[in-house]
Amino acid sequence: MISDLVDSTTTPSPFEPAPEPARYGAPRRGIDPDRTKSWMRRALPIVAAHKVSFATALSVSFVSLVLQVEIPQLLGTDALNKAVVPFVEQASRPVAERLPASHFEHLLLHYVVLVLILAVGAGICGYISRLFLMTTAYQIEFDLRNIIYSHLSRMSFSYYDRVQSGQLISRANSDIRSVQMYLTFGPSILVQCLVAVVAFGYMLATNVALAFVAMCAMPFIYVAGVRMRAVLFPVSWLIQSRLAEVATIVDENINGVRVVKSFAAEGQQLGQLAGAARRLRWAYVKDADVRAQFTPVVQNLSQLGLALVLLFGGWLVVHDHLQVGTILTFSFWIVMLQMPFQMLGMMIMMGQRASASAHRIYEILDEPAEVADRPGATDLVECRGDVRFRSVTFRYTPDGPPVLEGFDLHLPPGQTVALVGRTGSGKSTVARLIERFYDATEGTVLIDDHDARDLTITSLRAHVGMVLDEPFLFSVSIRDNIAYGRPDADITDIEAAARAAGADGFIRELAHGYDTIVGERGYTLSGGQRQRIAIARALLVNPPILILDDATSAIDVQVEKAIHERLETLMAGRTTLIIAHRLSTIGLADRVVLVEGGRVVADGTHAELLATTPLYAEVLAQAAELEATEAETAEAPGAGEPEAADRRGGRDS
Repeated sequence: MISDLVDSTTTPSPFEPAPEPARYGAPRRGIDPDRTKSWMRRALPIVAAHKVSFATALSVSFVSLVLQVEIPQLLGTDALNKAVVPFVEQASRPVAERLPASHFEHLLLHYVVLVLILAVGAGICGYISRLFLMTTAYQIEFDLRNIIYSHLSRMSFSYYDRVQSGQLISRANSDIRSVQMYLTFGPSILVQCLVAVVAFGYMLATNVALAFVAMCAMPFIYVAGVRMRAVLFPVSWLIQSRLAEVATIVDENINGVRVVKSFAAEGQQLGQLAGAARRLRWAYVKDADVRAQFTPVVQNLSQLGLALVLLFGGWLVVHDHLQVGTILTFSFWIVMLQMPFQMLGMMIMMGQRASASAHRIYEILDEPAEVADRPGATDLVECRGDVRFRSVTFRYTPDGPPVLEGFDLHLPPGQTVALVGRTGSGKSTVARLIERFYDATEGTVLIDDHDARDLTITSLRAHVGMVLDEPFLFSVSIRDNIAYGRPDADITDIEAAARAAGADGFIRELAHGYDTIVGERGYTLSGGQRQRIAIARALLVNPPILILDDATSAIDVQVEKAIHERLETLMAGRTTLIIAHRLSTIGLADRVVLVEGGRVVADGTHAELLATTPLYAEVLAQAAELEATEAETAEAPGAGEPEAADRRGGRDS
């Protein structure tokens, strides 16, 4: 029950950094942090973590290729030269000297059976190789996604203040896929290119001169490949960058769809997207142009060897230096070499795109978290809720103006303090420093006499509940949203938390009650409904420190009054910081602190500040004007039933 959750006399259980056990194992290796290494060498630890399956895939693939190379040897040098050609040649001999046709038939059947066995063996090896290769590919992709997401989850708020979400989404999706494709299929293509080495060995064993003639085009293919690689890299970087630009525009338009529609700016946004798409199209066309110039050269130079084999090999046959079947064997080998060289061009293209993508991913992974656990940081297991600011100065950017300057404040355990001030005075910043969303530029924030920077971030935040004025809900059920901080909570506790936050009533009137799925960011609910669910979510974890950052700003005055009555009981014995704009909210506090210019300028009870501090009276006057405006709105026709307005999805008046 909620009464059990808020009983401040109950001994808190030991801190658990992972309240819900992970269902999947963490990546065994990460990206090499040495920035001086090439992108490929930095990624090798991830590949090495799956070396068994990867080595199996490549080894079996090589066996399959060797079996395929052996087939032309059987068809040309053996079957044709030893069965077909002798049978044709004996036609000119006397009948008595001829071997029976059945001899040649049995011999030919022998080679056919061998070819079929080799083909079946190559097919089985190909299946096994493909299976292990795809398994490795998706394991590497899984590891890369987890590594990036884990790093992003550790990044400080200051990082997200300056980075576009669309850029991050693009790098965590298309860039990862580019790197994964090259790390797995690149070596596979190289193994397939090794068929050229194996085939060349067979050629040398058959006829040295003809072997060198067949491979004479290879140096030119290498030069063309190197040139293609140099030209493709900047184009590949540009493509990935412009893909991220398109993703950013789409992401912002989806998240800001209400703003776009309210200003009838759909045409403007479509114009921006069209511009980004045109720039992306140009990059893709440039990429296609480069590939159109180089790929035919890389792919078709190998056929020059085929023409030279027919020319030189035919001359050798005419002068009785070579058998006809050997020419056929060489022709088969050269045809087999065409596919690897065609894939070589694709591998060069994949490599340049992967290189560009890897550097974009490393830009994320190489960014250090500004707020991180110090070496030797300890867990905050039992929290009394004593919070103290000592001469704290804070800037959001190193060269920016101070938001807090010489800020001193003490929140004793169990006390409810209202933080009051003008917009921009630094009130919300105080809450963010308690949670260690940011670290103080100067001075110290103490939690139970511990420097907050000496505590592990996870354990600190596990003891602080925060409700913002713009609450975020996930696209899951209301039950799961309330239980977000305690996934194992049973429905009784969830319902009790909802009743304490004044949310149980409207939740039960929804079509599926607590199992109702909320829309994106919870926008299928009104602002007031979202705030009440957010309050219930904070209360369920029973934090010893509770921060309400204008948490009832979107709630109707009548509903707010009922919530305040419950909160007065729930805040007893709990350190509570209320960032207040409404006079009604200030009434919940034992003590009021007035902030101006990033400093505490007055501290006392509401009555004391009202009598002694003109600035406080001025701030309250502004709050009173706001409440009067809201009251007039509430008295307007159709606004007399706030809960009904909630159910219709509108904002609480």
